[in-house]
Amino acid sequence: MVDEYRIDRSRIAELMEREEKRLEEATPKSYELFKRAVKTLVNGVSSTYQKRDPYPIYFTHGKGAKIYSVDGQEFSDFHNGFGCMVQGHAHPAIVEAIKKRSELGTQFALPTEDSVIVAEHLARNFRLPKWRFVNSGSEATMDAIRIARAYTGCEQVVKIFGSYHGHHDYVMVSLGVDDWGEIGPRDNYKSIPYGAGIPRAVVDMTAAVPFNDAAAMEARIQRLIEEGRKPACVIMEAAMMNLGVVLPEPGYLEAAREITKKYGVVLIFDEVKTGICTAAGGAVERFGVVPDMVTLAKALAGGLPSGAIGGTEEVMSVVESGKVYQVGTYSGNPLSMAAARASLEEVMTPQAYEHLNYLNDRLIAGCDAIAAKYGFPGYTVGISSKGCFNFATGRITDYESFIKYQDFELCNLAWLYNFNRGVIMAPGREEEWTLSVQHTDEDVDRYLNAFEELVRDVMV
Repeated sequence: MVDEYRIDRSRIAELMEREEKRLEEATPKSYELFKRAVKTLVNGVSSTYQKRDPYPIYFTHGKGAKIYSVDGQEFSDFHNGFGCMVQGHAHPAIVEAIKKRSELGTQFALPTEDSVIVAEHLARNFRLPKWRFVNSGSEATMDAIRIARAYTGCEQVVKIFGSYHGHHDYVMVSLGVDDWGEIGPRDNYKSIPYGAGIPRAVVDMTAAVPFNDAAAMEARIQRLIEEGRKPACVIMEAAMMNLGVVLPEPGYLEAAREITKKYGVVLIFDEVKTGICTAAGGAVERFGVVPDMVTLAKALAGGLPSGAIGGTEEVMSVVESGKVYQVGTYSGNPLSMAAARASLEEVMTPQAYEHLNYLNDRLIAGCDAIAAKYGFPGYTVGISSKGCFNFATGRITDYESFIKYQDFELCNLAWLYNFNRGVIMAPGREEEWTLSVQHTDEDVDRYLNAFEELVRDVMV
């Protein structure tokens, strides 16, 4: 945050206290369930990303664009399982596919026709011919890196500083600053473990570079080669989705493609968040740049656990030959494949993407208009089903500018304002909206009304 930010910090603290009190008064059943949950669940939740202080909010069910808490509250769901539910909750086509498949058996650890059909759709949409299925985004990126290492004979990994690629050791590196608030010089970022339990030797095998800076990427690759540590791959999001939303600058992805080709490095687009959510062919379709590999998960199977790895004939030959053991008992699970097929064929249609783009355009224009009306610093950015309002006085293009300009207190306050006005969002620095095909103008209006209340109250 820069010095000229025109916001009264004491006012934010006052509003935070007021809104948190309002939340706690409205969620007594969540608090009671939390007291029970902490006896058996660590922090009372199944994942640290579900944790919230002083206690999490528990939910019962969802329908369409709405989700319901144990206290009976109805929310327009702009969290959508961190973007998993672009199809919306309990979509009739997916529910029907799951019902039919469940009556025929849900798990065999043997191939079924639906996995073939889903792979055919993905190969066409993402312009990569060979696919394998896994169960999550973490599995997809883990296996993709192993395949890239086997194909190149190299071990080093290059990633973007600030990007999240799952919870396995090689990518739980350089997501944020270290204990001293430092990341190192731009041309030689530190490799920083994201939490404890990650071996230092593993951390050092992953080097980070800034987003939207092709020259820095090439310089780091050159340096690693000179040190005898030629990278096996560059794994990156084509549009960053862990700092709100950060879009690629014109020409950046094309440059990354050329650089990796030049040095014989496998380019992996992690499309766990962009794939299917932003277009049928994700960022590959949106930006027209085809990498060597793509990883998918989240929205692939309409809320069921599933992931996928796509690649060129050449790269995937190390799996085809048996050189790499890409395995998993639940990979290509019949239930997940049935849901994925229904989603790709019946739900995520061209008309569905038109609807998502229409709603996203409304959110972007609405937020910008409200900010202009009150002289509130910040701006919006979005792509199809995803977007955010950056509470910032400068343009965010990478992690450094994100840390410099983003107002994290306002991000936290915005989450509380949304919750107390019937809008559920992803928390913290992922304060971004994720739309579903079942969202309506009414949901957008609810979001914009909550946003205007926040801006008005802060600027008083």
